[in-house]
Amino acid sequence: MSCSHLSTAWSSSALATRRRSAPSSGSSGRLQVVRCSLRELRSRIDSVRNTQKITEAMKLVAAAKVRRAQEAVVSSRPFSEALVEVLYNMNQEIQTEDIDLPLTRIRPVKKVALVVLTGERGLCGSFNNNVLKKAETRIEELKQLGLEYTVVSVGKKGNAYFIRRPFIPTERTLEVNGIPTVKDSQSICDLVYSLFVSEAVDKVELLYSKFVSLVRSDPIIQTLLPMSPKGEICDINGVCVDATEDELFRLTTKEGKLTVEREKVKIETQPFSPVVQFEQDPVQILDALLPLYLNSQILRALQESLASELAARMSAMSSATDNAIELRKNLSMVYNRQRQAKITGEILEIVAGADALA
Repeated sequence: MSCSHLSTAWSSSALATRRRSAPSSGSSGRLQVVRCSLRELRSRIDSVRNTQKITEAMKLVAAAKVRRAQEAVVSSRPFSEALVEVLYNMNQEIQTEDIDLPLTRIRPVKKVALVVLTGERGLCGSFNNNVLKKAETRIEELKQLGLEYTVVSVGKKGNAYFIRRPFIPTERTLEVNGIPTVKDSQSICDLVYSLFVSEAVDKVELLYSKFVSLVRSDPIIQTLLPMSPKGEICDINGVCVDATEDELFRLTTKEGKLTVEREKVKIETQPFSPVVQFEQDPVQILDALLPLYLNSQILRALQESLASELAARMSAMSSATDNAIELRKNLSMVYNRQRQAKITGEILEIVAGADALA
């Protein structure tokens, strides 16, 4: 066995040993014979040590960025709270009127736009694959329903995936560099707004990965358009998300380990004073606020997706670091055994030579 295939051999041996409930032979669990010199082993150990340092550094960087993503969510909360309050109260004022707003107009669905949010980089486990598999499943469902569809891809990984598949109709590919900003969400909002208002599509769905914990994120699909007058966004089954309720996550430490605490906050909306009068028609105000709220929802989805990506990368780099530690330990064991065998052989040669001269 060559030294270059040492890591593969160790991984296969370790996996086979773990799967056995009891050793089937006396050789299971033993070190395999590796035919490589001590110099090659030392070089391999140094290479694994350097890899371990890189993966550990990437893990710490991802942990710091998760905290930064959480701060971005918190900083955008005051604006979302005020916007939800205004939408709620505006709807209370005009709930008896028959309003007709472009973003709330429901028409027969013939074509669906699917906005897919993926990551900008790899090395994050199955994060991107889970989102893309969810997109493939939804596309198959739309085909079975006999509906046309088009894809709006956001993220380098998703862009590369759909570019390699020209049979999937793609409206546009976008990228988000670093922490999502209002400018990034506005470009997506303008695109889906124009597609829906021009009746190029009859429904817009958003597919992204919702942050649950550091080791779990769930790909979900939400209906962006058409919206309800309250600003609610519903999933594909028609179950609406409460517009006045939000979830935040806080990165903390527990017993020396990183952990995440989720906090559900209910926004208390106070009714407008009955003496308040609007200078403009409430319908016009609502028509201006709904696109703004749509932008805030897309921004929150981008932030959730980024937090899920960073958490997945931190988990992947943590596993890679643990594997590097185990591989380095096994390599050191092989190195010490070969070095000891070489020293023992040299001693035996000296003793044999001394006996021959005696």
